[in-house]
Amino acid sequence: MQEELKVHKHFQTQEIGSLKKPSWLLNVVKNPEISKDDKARARNDAALLNIKMLEDIGLDIIYDGEARRVEMYEEPVRYIKGFEFAGRVRSWDNKYYNKARITSEIGYKQNFHADEFMFIKENAKHKIKVPVTGAYTLADWSYDEYYKSKEDLVIALARKVVRPLVKDLVKLGAKIIQIDEPAATSHPLEMDIFRQSVNESVKGINAKVVVHACFSGNDYEALAPYMPEIKAEQYTLEFANRDTWNLGVSDKERKGYHVLKLFKEYGFKGEIGIGVTDVHVDKIETTKLIRDRILYSAKALGDPAKVYVNPDCGLRTRSRAVAFEKLKVMVEGAELARQTIGN
Repeated sequence: MQEELKVHKHFQTQEIGSLKKPSWLLNVVKNPEISKDDKARARNDAALLNIKMLEDIGLDIIYDGEARRVEMYEEPVRYIKGFEFAGRVRSWDNKYYNKARITSEIGYKQNFHADEFMFIKENAKHKIKVPVTGAYTLADWSYDEYYKSKEDLVIALARKVVRPLVKDLVKLGAKIIQIDEPAATSHPLEMDIFRQSVNESVKGINAKVVVHACFSGNDYEALAPYMPEIKAEQYTLEFANRDTWNLGVSDKERKGYHVLKLFKEYGFKGEIGIGVTDVHVDKIETTKLIRDRILYSAKALGDPAKVYVNPDCGLRTRSRAVAFEKLKVMVEGAELARQTIGN
């Protein structure tokens, strides 16, 4: 059973969500001759393997690497009324997703993460953070053929799909909900729509809300003014991808983290999950580089207690060996940072 950890340390570590599925699992789930029950057992085995690996590495907050999910967009769309799949399109890193058309009023069918969450809750010993694809990204990555405006679609998804899903997960015992929004800053002029979408999604929710955004270019500057107005206690964001690989805690070496100062200037008082691991490359960061990125971030925000540590995004584009090594180094680097500040 899940144990509620009372962790009183700075720089708690977490994964963002996705890990590459093992080849044996893909072979099983794609084989039409294997029964549905056997496929379900294989998914349980993969989920349990990921859980134990992440806990053994030492992450403070975990999930299961999204072992059961097809992909962060396609998985929820399968269970939402009003969507029809239109075909596969390229997203990034030569990855493709099955894009859908919205042809009628959208609606919530069921808690499509229930079995997944309950399995993790029963088998994990560390704290759990449930990733949920956000309304803005679901809208932005779809063809809208029904709603009059993007804002109408986004708010409908927030109220009629994401909020009911989150409420159902909280009823099952979820305490930390991560709203995944990789599309959040892709349209800087739509930040107010994004703000509304998150706030509508978590209205009345009794859980810690985390917002994850990544692959943003330099558009965190557009997000920063809205951060205090969005009902999220934590943002997990991409930084390592735009940083140097040089050691040091000066502005010159840590150019990927300058925007943290802007968040503080605009009055955001919550936590930041800083991306310290580049998910686009196989090169493994050193523990000292991780340490320096953390220490710079703590100074920029003015409070070490506000800094959480994670990769830039999910690690599904990297091999499992590379992903686990990056996470291991990340945990070790966070410990070095704690030793440096005496916590």
